[in-house]
Amino acid sequence: MAQITLIEAVTQALAYEMKHDDSVVVLGEDVGVNGGVFRATQGLQEKFGEWRVIDTPLDEMTIAGVTVGMAVQGMKPVAEAQFEGFIYPMMEHIACHAARMRNRTRGRLTVPAVWRAPWGGGIRAPEHHSEANEHLFTNIPGLRVVLPSSPARAYGLLLAAIRDPDPVIFFEPKRIYRQYKEEVPDDGEALPLDVCFVLRDGTDVTIVSWGAQVKEALEAADALAAEGISAEVIDVATLTPLDFDTIAESVAKTGRCVIVHEAPKTAGFGAEIAARVAEECLYDLLAPVERVTGPDTHIPLFRLEMKYLPSAERVVDAAKRTLAAS
Repeated sequence: MAQITLIEAVTQALAYEMKHDDSVVVLGEDVGVNGGVFRATQGLQEKFGEWRVIDTPLDEMTIAGVTVGMAVQGMKPVAEAQFEGFIYPMMEHIACHAARMRNRTRGRLTVPAVWRAPWGGGIRAPEHHSEANEHLFTNIPGLRVVLPSSPARAYGLLLAAIRDPDPVIFFEPKRIYRQYKEEVPDDGEALPLDVCFVLRDGTDVTIVSWGAQVKEALEAADALAAEGISAEVIDVATLTPLDFDTIAESVAKTGRCVIVHEAPKTAGFGAEIAARVAEECLYDLLAPVERVTGPDTHIPLFRLEMKYLPSAERVVDAAKRTLAAS
């Protein structure tokens, strides 16, 4: 079985679903002839034709509106925003129509659509190409927000997102698009949405993260293990609806929680997790919850961007603070 990167897993999932479901279409800027900015859709137009892999005008609002229209008429569109920073014009249709359609029509209409967007920093791009803005979507009822952290999870979660009867925002951590490979069978097996994945068992501290920062969380767990500290690592994967039970179970075991994300700290999704840990796990906690995040500023240009992003060293320091506090 060939090993593939995360970006290749995205392509593989799209191709599988388009092959097995004629209602699946892909649309976006340069997704056809060019195969997308990061080549996530490379070869799909040649295989499935220009009526199913559609190059659109440079107009994100229209892309989003057309996606909603296709979905309510029985298709399963997968729209691409070239970068997460270009998704803002799409929010009008996503928030006001896609997310509300099931409730507005009392279930008569649904929007089985996916909006894909390369997400996050770390590739030496300008600020509109490097944002982590997932928290803006987690406060919109009716939306699922999914953020894979590995090739296998990208493949399985994208399949699940396309098959979901309701709208899904699917952010792809572009910093790890081609960073490493793993075996991903092209068997059409979807992974469950709304589930956190425990990637490493531990007893001393719980580290919670998602997307590209899962890599730093695992590196921090390795560094802590070398010092005799056992860290449990949880990949949230689906931010909303949140599988809080898995996080609570882990915190009950370890008594400590460190939340890691690259979005700014204030009102980032880590704040929601921290609040729920405080509300529901207070008597399990042996130390205050720690958050390791990006600062409350725009991501800087490439000379400083790696200082902006949380490092494994910062995660280790936060974990040690929770141990010292107790």
